Amino acid sequence: MTYVYLIESAHYQSHHYVGITGNLKARFAQHNEGKSLHTRKFKPWNLVAYFAFADMHTAAAFEEYLKTGSGKAFLKKRFLRQLSGAL
Repeated sequence: MTYVYLIESAHYQSHHYVGITGNLKARFAQHNEGKSLHTRKFKPWNLVAYFAFADMHTAAAFEEYLKTGSGKAFLKKRFLRQLSGAL
């Protein structure tokens, strides 16, 4: 299986990251251990969603889509927290 995943910074909830991996548990641990250059600054991370694909090429195409403007809008509408007016 190949996984496309969405993580959100626990302390900076406006920071998100979309990635792809064959081992979701290990990759998520790497993000929280600071081993990823792109995510270490905003750790710790929470796993928001993941999508499992039997085909690696389909997973890669989906990850690429999620990184486009339309894909980001889809994630924002369906998976990311909406801030309420009252804090």
